Amino acid sequence: MATQYASRLVTALASAALVLTSPSQAHAGAIGSTPVQSFEYSVGGATMKIPTGCMFTHIIRGDGKKITYQNAGVDCAFVGALSSGFCNWRIDFTYADTHNKTYRTSRGATHSECKIDPMRNNSPQTLPRYGKACAHLNVNGVRRVSQCHHITK
Repeated sequence: MATQYASRLVTALASAALVLTSPSQAHAGAIGSTPVQSFEYSVGGATMKIPTGCMFTHIIRGDGKKITYQNAGVDCAFVGALSSGFCNWRIDFTYADTHNKTYRTSRGATHSECKIDPMRNNSPQTLPRYGKACAHLNVNGVRRVSQCHHITK
């Protein structure tokens, strides 16, 4: 488990550096991370706090409109790794055209358990048009962070 955590952390940090140095084009694949802002929410009367130190990473592989692999998840380090995690979480994937109109949503299942590293894969598919593919983390019914990649020729 420690090896898996370390591997995901290194991937998230490397992808953050990649995002800062190059645009997210999905010709052969793209990886990008977005920081999860600190927030509080209530579960069963208890206040849960997500501190800084977590990144939401979205990976996509394929060629043009054909997506062969897609994954999104959270990696936390430092203080973020010590929190109780994300409760009532769900990861959705959305697809929008070049006019930013969403035409497809793959809604994930809502997980009632609290997890420090929620993650979801999505099925391979061929999109009907170019635009963008996004992953969204929802916690307790509220969208908290998104990460997108442009799908171009």
